Amino acid sequence: MAVSRTHKRLVFFALGFLFLIGVSLTIGFAYYLVSPARKGGEEQVFFVREGATLKKVGDALERKGIITNKRLFLMWAKVKGYGTQIKAGEYLLNPHMPPLEIMNILRKGTIITHPVTIPEGFAITQIGELLAKKGLVDKDKFLSLTADPEIAGRYGISGPGMEGYLYPDTYRFGRGLSPISIIDVMVGRFREVSAPFRERAEQAGMSMEAVITLASIVEKETGLAKERPVIASVFLNRLKKGMRLESDPTVIYGIKSFTGNLKKKDLSERTPYNTYVIRGLPPGPIANPGREAIEAVLYPAETDYLYFVSKNDGSHHFSKTLSEHNRAVRTYQKNRRTRGKRTP
Repeated sequence: MAVSRTHKRLVFFALGFLFLIGVSLTIGFAYYLVSPARKGGEEQVFFVREGATLKKVGDALERKGIITNKRLFLMWAKVKGYGTQIKAGEYLLNPHMPPLEIMNILRKGTIITHPVTIPEGFAITQIGELLAKKGLVDKDKFLSLTADPEIAGRYGISGPGMEGYLYPDTYRFGRGLSPISIIDVMVGRFREVSAPFRERAEQAGMSMEAVITLASIVEKETGLAKERPVIASVFLNRLKKGMRLESDPTVIYGIKSFTGNLKKKDLSERTPYNTYVIRGLPPGPIANPGREAIEAVLYPAETDYLYFVSKNDGSHHFSKTLSEHNRAVRTYQKNRRTRGKRTP
């Protein structure tokens, strides 16, 4: 009987001891989660690369002194099922932050974002250069993806690439995003802006691809915003009459290494984008147009104009006849080659 009581006391003692250990470990673990690595630490930029494992993230956090114990940090993440929830990107972290706060920041993807404004009429090569300058993409990778017809097809774009469908706007991107993620955002914005115009395009008997292609030409030809609907009317009038568009920006787009000087021989060289040679629209947009250029194509001014020539102040002189146009060329361009429209 005495042995049995002694045995029970030992069992209770052992259980009590284990309970105390468990409580101590739980309290210690909880204390770790809410205690910063050190007070008064300086903020650090911490980068999580796409596809990085939780272990690599924990190793880097401990190495930088942002947390003190990566094992406890990883244990907590695994217990909560956070292992696959860490978002890639650039973070601003501080050793003064407790591990619990750091984990929540990484899970929510509260990354540093960098504003970037894509001007209306920028071509994809210019967008790639701008994003690369901001440190947001590898330019070659970005251009390779946007020029891939297969990837364009995934977005329902039938053109030779993504040109025309990366909407010009102000965005905030975090470093570490994949180029395709940035493309997703820009195409998503294009869809949002263009959606209300689809019904109007059908009423006008135009595909959205044709609308965006013509809008990109209008965007590149326009110096003054108020002239967009008039310039659109010129191109639409020429298309209806079966005339060539004869747009310099389309020719320039088709030249692989344009030096900045458009020569007479360039106008006669046959390329898919040389609208001095081909009839109708080029095979795709030559830039990424904004909302106003799209509106101009779908709601053009009602005119009989077939020609326009630059006045060298950002505006244009518009003409209905070739003889009137030639007089305007002599007036505004003199010995310079006209940037306006010529007959085939």
